[in-house]
Amino acid sequence: VGGWNAQPGSWPWIVSIQVPWLGGTGHICGGSLITSQWVLSAAHCFINGSHFEMWRVVAGASDLLQLGPEAQVRHIRWIIFHEHYQPGTEENDLALVLLDQPVQCGHYVHMACVADPSLHVQGLSPCFVGGWGAMYEGGELPTSAVLQEAVVHLIDNRICNSSEWYGGIIWNTNLCAGYQQGGIDSCQGDSGGPLVCKDRIGDYYWLVGITSWGMGCARMQQPGIYTSTQHYYQWIVYQLGL
Repeated sequence: VGGWNAQPGSWPWIVSIQVPWLGGTGHICGGSLITSQWVLSAAHCFINGSHFEMWRVVAGASDLLQLGPEAQVRHIRWIIFHEHYQPGTEENDLALVLLDQPVQCGHYVHMACVADPSLHVQGLSPCFVGGWGAMYEGGELPTSAVLQEAVVHLIDNRICNSSEWYGGIIWNTNLCAGYQQGGIDSCQGDSGGPLVCKDRIGDYYWLVGITSWGMGCARMQQPGIYTSTQHYYQWIVYQLGL
């Protein structure tokens, strides 16, 4: 919501997770490549799913209706849910997806840098969200076949948890990002996709959040809620056997 078309190749780590029998592009969620064969996404994208081996994971794409030669299509071999994921409250909303084959890295496809515990995330700016989700609240999925991106600001969780905002339902394992006045936000279909922030010194981006949930889309004082990758860094490393 409130974004614009992303330039091809500007989000080389983003993937579209698709259920072929849904019709259209089949897109339901986003994700981020963190190795050549592992994708980090949101647990709630998969919790009611089935026949995962038939789902598609598309890397290197911009327009889902016109996949260019740079796009790479993979299937799902395995999914690791966080063992303490809580549907409803969306606590620990993350999952790791193992692809059936590694992707080939290049200009349009490469890994995201996951925020580690030493990083001062709140000091990073600017931050961006990206995805193929709805472009307005209640919109059809996806309303844009072309990858959208938008600038958002990280908002202190204490503000997000205040009585006029989310009233205490944000976990300390979440990040809150958007605008007090609303107008720009992630939305349905962006779930699982990346929240990235530019490094303060280097010309690269950190994957700091996984799009998780929000009250509607782009509403005043109800910004997007993201699973903090930094908080789960050790869990991710352990699951990958690194």
